[in-house]
Amino acid sequence: MSLIIVGGHACMHCRYRELCQKRGHTVKVYTQMTPQLSKHIGSADGIIIFTSTVSHTMVETAVSAAKRKGIRVLRSHSSSASSLSELLNNIENAG
Repeated sequence: MSLIIVGGHACMHCRYRELCQKRGHTVKVYTQMTPQLSKHIGSADGIIIFTSTVSHTMVETAVSAAKRKGIRVLRSHSSSASSLSELLNNIENAG
């Protein structure tokens, strides 16, 4: 499954990627706003947004791209590794 992570801590970038890859997912992590973020989202299967560590602009960009493309969005206030694991469980169990 292809996932996009928006927000989170820059120091956790590698940990987020590692957790997703161990579970068989490909992932792109954006902890900072990048030019044309909506184009980087592409055709992902899901978007995870860590709301406590992300700008409103990044959230609005990710959510609007997800609506246009029919991508599922999951949000978590916490950006910890255990929160990411819970979100991955939700995605995997939803099928």
